[in-house]
Amino acid sequence: MVRGRSKHVTGNSITTKSWFGSHAEMVVEDREDGTVVCKDDRGKYVTYKDRLDSGLADPCRAKLDRDEP
Repeated sequence: MVRGRSKHVTGNSITTKSWFGSHAEMVVEDREDGTVVCKDDRGKYVTYKDRLDSGLADPCRAKLDRDEP
């Protein structure tokens, strides 16, 4: 089985609590439909409120092709 190469670049640092999770301090817009717009080092993305501070990776944050919020 061939594994894909990681996009991680040694020496990069992050300015958020974790590499993969979404956190309340990342929220820039709260929407009425149960979603929020968050911002990380790669830009903005839309995720669900229940994924904030869950301790789990957020699939919306991990997407390589993010839709503009």
